[in-house]
Amino acid sequence: MHCATYDILEDDRSFYGEIPELPGVYATAETLEQCRDRLQEVLEGWILLGLHLQHPIPVLDENLTLPGDDPRIAGGQSLRIVN
Repeated sequence: MHCATYDILEDDRSFYGEIPELPGVYATAETLEQCRDRLQEVLEGWILLGLHLQHPIPVLDENLTLPGDDPRIAGGQSLRIVN
């Protein structure tokens, strides 16, 4: 999520977050924490839909380790997205 950008919308002071490299991955919320949570949910849905449709998923972080590659990620079954 370190690729995300956040802004405060002037009209209602809500937060807007997006991942500019991924079309359609954006969220709004009343607080920054809620915005981060919603953005993560949108990102997860975007990835799942892309996989289902067999679209290529871009790599945004060259240092990302996949489950099984990093012993700190237990089980090797799910990718953890952390802030």
